[in-house]
Amino acid sequence: MKADNPVKHFAIALAIAVVIYIIAYGWIEHRRNRNGPWEVTFTDGATNAAMLVVNQSNLGITNVQIVFAEAKVATNAQDNVSFRTPRQVPFELPFGQCVFLDLTFLPGTVTFRMFGHEIELLPRVMMLDHEEHPWRSGEVIQLRSVEKKL
Repeated sequence: MKADNPVKHFAIALAIAVVIYIIAYGWIEHRRNRNGPWEVTFTDGATNAAMLVVNQSNLGITNVQIVFAEAKVATNAQDNVSFRTPRQVPFELPFGQCVFLDLTFLPGTVTFRMFGHEIELLPRVMMLDHEEHPWRSGEVIQLRSVEKKL
């Protein structure tokens, strides 16, 4: 009687493990990226007031405008930022900065500090200065300047 070859058993187990890993990795990556990123446009609008335009089409969030009425910027430009790839925080944006970024499962959570306000983009709601605000496509939100503490 022949003895079993242990190398054959290890090779079969390794092949099964690799196939399971490839399938699981592909499934997890699909789940991670299926909703796509936050798309934010930084612009000065028609009145030179700083403005964000937030879009996330897979969640049905389109053209949500956050206007900083008293914050004037003179860029006459429009910068589109797609929050798809993680990076070290804080980092500068066209105006303000990104202070928190969790893109484990897109669209994830993105937090900005701009002109004394904190804006957090979450799939369920938007947080404006630590208060929940429901997503309404096409909404224009006016944020006034924050009183400075002496």
